[in-house]
Amino acid sequence: MPSSPPDSSDSPPPSTERSDSEPPAAIEAPRSIRLNVILFVLTVVSVVFTGAMVDPLGLRSTTTWLHAVQYAGALLGILVAHESGHYIAARIHKVDASPPFFIPLPLLGFGTMGAVIRMRGRIATRAALLDIGASGPLCGLVVAFPLYAWGVRHSEIISLDNTDYGQLGTSLAVRAIEHFFGPTVPEGSDILLSPVAFGAWAGMLVTMINLLPVGQLDGGHVAYALFGPQQNNFARTFHRALLAFFLVSVLAWVVSDLRSGSGWSHFGEHVRGAMFWLASFQVLPILGMVTRFAEAKPDESSIPIRTRVTMLVGLYGVAWLGDGDTFRPIVWLGFFIGLGFVIAMEVRAGTLRTHKLFDHPPTGTEKLGLGRAVIAIITLLMYVALFMPTPMSL
Repeated sequence: MPSSPPDSSDSPPPSTERSDSEPPAAIEAPRSIRLNVILFVLTVVSVVFTGAMVDPLGLRSTTTWLHAVQYAGALLGILVAHESGHYIAARIHKVDASPPFFIPLPLLGFGTMGAVIRMRGRIATRAALLDIGASGPLCGLVVAFPLYAWGVRHSEIISLDNTDYGQLGTSLAVRAIEHFFGPTVPEGSDILLSPVAFGAWAGMLVTMINLLPVGQLDGGHVAYALFGPQQNNFARTFHRALLAFFLVSVLAWVVSDLRSGSGWSHFGEHVRGAMFWLASFQVLPILGMVTRFAEAKPDESSIPIRTRVTMLVGLYGVAWLGDGDTFRPIVWLGFFIGLGFVIAMEVRAGTLRTHKLFDHPPTGTEKLGLGRAVIAIITLLMYVALFMPTPMSL
């Protein structure tokens, strides 16, 4: 995921920045890539070890480590293709871009937080912004789709009675690939993804997150290139839609259970399944705060760090209270009270009021040509194709 100028932490101070009329920054002399290499090696180790930890065969099995290497190869192959797309496009447009910095995250999530590319100087045109923003997810998906097709073809079929495995989310893209390349699944069974398929699935999920049309995520770059400054309003609306989607998802599942006579017995499961969207709603403003801080352009709509930390603590409390498989009226009353507290803070001092956290740095005013506009639309439609209503449930 590229960090668009001047938002990078290595941006020059405001007194040394170029005016909007100046050309893009020239590519500087080659810089040391030692840190990039070290972080990539650590990320490989982190992803392999994380893959081994979730393998049911245990760490002492040779097969476990073989599976972990396959998983890591698939996921990192997608991420490398993604970041290479950004990097090459930036160099083509003569934007000073660093090689990717991969971020290890041992034993959590997929073993990595992906990677970032630092860019200095302003991206002068919307065409360049589109090329740099769209090249990453499109290149990643060129790798992810074939890997998932191969991986799902070599996956196992298990009975749904098997409760040792979590349920992974599905999307239009996932269903299409499974339809054409996956094995026939009998009634009462499901596909247990092979390590390669799971790595590709994780890569598609990461790409889906990056394609959110908010702030300086890849989707935000592409949307700004297509729509211009009005994208800033779209971004705020889309961010608020994440909260609405969380609430509507939980409500829809609860209503369905009540109508079927299941009562509240699956409430905790529904909350866990939708928690991804509430967490995204809370985390995205932090990314916006980081970029505003890097710009050194605080404004009257900025959110105090203490307020955002309080909201995150409330989020963790809400997640803990809602994480249960048995009906506990008092605990779940606390869940609703805590959720109301978080929403009330968002209304009073957070992102449910006017703010500029997701405003994209300005670029050229010229519109995209027809060809690039089509590419922008296709890229944004990839978010629809990859969208998973419930990314993962345990």
